[in-house]
Amino acid sequence: MIQHYGNDFVDRFATFWRSPSPEAMASLLTPDAVLTQPLARPMQGLEAAREEFRRLFRWLPDLRAEVRDWGMHDASLLIRIQVSATVGGKPLTWPAVDHFQLREDKACRRDTYFDPTPLMLHILATPKTWPGWWRSGTARPWMR
Repeated sequence: MIQHYGNDFVDRFATFWRSPSPEAMASLLTPDAVLTQPLARPMQGLEAAREEFRRLFRWLPDLRAEVRDWGMHDASLLIRIQVSATVGGKPLTWPAVDHFQLREDKACRRDTYFDPTPLMLHILATPKTWPGWWRSGTARPWMR
């Protein structure tokens, strides 16, 4: 039965990333969703995810993702994406994979996988990115 939700979820996910907002996350996540990703502490619940993404979007307001491919097995959904953002005045892109566990038509868990090394090297080599990165809170996940 859960397989039925795959296409619909991927469509909503793609729509979300065309014009993302923390408020729109409720269309994808259950209230008790758990999210993990490189460079961030695990987020427990929809409100924690919204707060983390508010910080992220303050720092990278043009952050977007484009669906490249996806597949599903039982309640497990993998979506391969291409992420893009302007970081320190330079457009960057990097591949990522989001692994979702679905509960009916929403995700109760999302684990994102990507290599953060190129992004971190760019940030460290571009001092003008440091203030915005620091102010956003995304530079110091251990403090939350």
